[in-house]
Amino acid sequence: MLLKPAGSAGQKVALVLSGGGAKGLAHIGVIKALEENNIPIDYVVGTSMGGIVGGMYAAGYSPFAVEEIVTQSYFQQWLKGVLSKKYAYFYSKREAKPSFLTLDLSVDSTFTTTLNTNLASDLAINFVFAEMLAQASEKANYNFDSLMVPYRAVAAEVFTQKVEILRSGFLNKAVRATMTVPLFYRPIRINKKYLFDGGIYNNFPVNVAEEDFNPDFIIAVNVATTKFQDYPYENDDKILSESLAFILLEKSDPQVVGENGIYIEPDLANNTSLDFQNASAIIDSGYVMANRKIAQIKDKITRRVNQQQMLEKRNKFKEGFKPFYFGDVRLIGFNAPQRKYVRKLFETKHKQLDLDDVKSGYYKLVSENYFKNIFPNIVYNETTGLFDLEIFARQARNFKVDFGGNISSRSISEIYLGFQYNYLNRFLNSYSVNFYTGRFYQSIQARPRFNVPSRKLFYIEPEFTINTWNFIDAQDLVLGGNPTTVLDQTDRKYGVNLGIAAGTKGKLLLQGAFFNNSDRFSNKQELVTSDTLDVLNFKGFRYGIAYRRNTLNRKQYPDAGSAISVSLDYFNGTENYEPGSTSLVPAILDKGREWFRFKVSAERYFKASWFHYGFYFESVLSNQPFFANYTATLVNSPAFYPLQDSKTLFLTNFRSFNYGAGGIRNVFNLSRSLDLRIEGYAYKPFREIVETATQEASFREDLKKFYFVGSVAGVYNSPLGPVSLSLNYYDDSQKRLGALLHIGYLLYNKRSTE
Repeated sequence: MLLKPAGSAGQKVALVLSGGGAKGLAHIGVIKALEENNIPIDYVVGTSMGGIVGGMYAAGYSPFAVEEIVTQSYFQQWLKGVLSKKYAYFYSKREAKPSFLTLDLSVDSTFTTTLNTNLASDLAINFVFAEMLAQASEKANYNFDSLMVPYRAVAAEVFTQKVEILRSGFLNKAVRATMTVPLFYRPIRINKKYLFDGGIYNNFPVNVAEEDFNPDFIIAVNVATTKFQDYPYENDDKILSESLAFILLEKSDPQVVGENGIYIEPDLANNTSLDFQNASAIIDSGYVMANRKIAQIKDKITRRVNQQQMLEKRNKFKEGFKPFYFGDVRLIGFNAPQRKYVRKLFETKHKQLDLDDVKSGYYKLVSENYFKNIFPNIVYNETTGLFDLEIFARQARNFKVDFGGNISSRSISEIYLGFQYNYLNRFLNSYSVNFYTGRFYQSIQARPRFNVPSRKLFYIEPEFTINTWNFIDAQDLVLGGNPTTVLDQTDRKYGVNLGIAAGTKGKLLLQGAFFNNSDRFSNKQELVTSDTLDVLNFKGFRYGIAYRRNTLNRKQYPDAGSAISVSLDYFNGTENYEPGSTSLVPAILDKGREWFRFKVSAERYFKASWFHYGFYFESVLSNQPFFANYTATLVNSPAFYPLQDSKTLFLTNFRSFNYGAGGIRNVFNLSRSLDLRIEGYAYKPFREIVETATQEASFREDLKKFYFVGSVAGVYNSPLGPVSLSLNYYDDSQKRLGALLHIGYLLYNKRSTE
């Protein structure tokens, strides 16, 4: 316990900052108040969030600079593992699947399997800390006593249950180690030991300040007191997600501060350790409480350091920062072919790598799931006079299992299962296969992908897909009734896709494929047992080019971001038609068909106060010919699918070779997870396909004819996917009005001609 006399002009003051998750942001407000009142801070010791704030302050960041960082939305995204939009490469993303649970596994050469259980990715925050703290580490010669303010970070070693005090080395690693809440972030290795959050064994490290710095006074800030004196019966469900923090963080004892210490405890009763979205209010709480203690602090600490002196001290420390130019990318734990692959991603036109080059290469790398466990570090190389980027290989996430599907009030429920295995050598090889099974839809798809390392990212992806769609069984389980569409479809696709990165948000696709489709259908809605179905087989080749870009925040029911798709396809195939008992076509038809199709779609959302509004637009232009009869033509026509259940319905009024469609999407955020969506669309066929008296297809020129779609839906965006109850209207005789309840995603593999 600290027992030193006051009054000396050489008084030394240590600032101790506890852990507490988001509540630790209050430390920033405390430091602001101390600096405004000219209170010196000669040493800083921190645990967990206190270690982050203290480490940044020791590295030369002013409290205002730290506040500017943590109050931005991107800070919350870093903590959650969401990559910056500038470096979030859409190129590597696969088509959205209905998975709601993913198991990331690491399988080694002995077939030993390890489950990656961390709740959050550390890819973004690891690089951010390396970037923000590398220059300060170098200036201090990797000695924390030589930082702008001498610093200590507290970490925990769980195998021997010991506290680890970090006094030297890489500042970014020390900060990263002290915030490693078990099961939330993966631990990092320092001095050959895996280290976790220091709050496990010492969340209020007053003793570290006493033993390491022997100060005259300690200002100790505690944000991790027990939140509830009694069990929170009415709120226990709401705060259950932060219960891990209560378990892991050691309870702080104010008595350890001692006679020559000042104890500050901000009023954070209305905040939780996960309330990063309330950063500004939490910082203010620290500022207010520190100011309440200022008179007491000034009585004990008579020495002053004014703000001009602090500014000069900060500027002097930063004057010696080496500029961020890079000489090498060091790869630790990779074999020779793997190193060759990774280095290709960092190649640029420049002779010397700058920070943007290094960030671009790093985020290209981690856009692939295989590299989700790597750890970056930035170190100064005395020999070259440049910085080097170090990338440490950790056990790769080379196997992924996805589970998903949906439960629906219509007979469109399904189960989804997906597997993906990754292997890195000269190329990053990814082998994926997925399965869907249900009454309405069944599918199997295999899509191996071979990523070729180069300055311009590209991959080669063979594809094998079989889809079956049974509209006969797609009836409403709640409202009942007979199905109005007698259609059973199977489409098969065997092709190759070439994907090329187009910036960070887009990619260019070159496609070639053989397709073989079979459709069985009736030409009337009512069937008798003696009726036979028409059989249409259509097989041939398609070639196309497409540009896609997607920054939507959810794979279904988004309310932020944008997406655009532009494609041009050429089809050349042979139609073989066998009429059934409901057909007026007299004989078997075997005829070649070919056409071009241009399609564009765009979606975007905007935020206005407490709701989001957006638009969706789609248009198709084609010289596609008619097929054997009206139904065969509609079955093979492009269709407009504006709502979540559109692909499960065969709507005759929303199929045409050429059309334009668009509408608005309003999303009212009733709570953080609950949305009310109101959507409306208009569909205009430029040349409407109609049926003649002989069941042939014909065009009707009617520029005034529009068809409309509307929906009102309540959507709960749960961690396992959306739960939606909607009332949908289609301007179509087959399906006017319907209600749909579904849990999970209504997403499907693309058809062979989509």
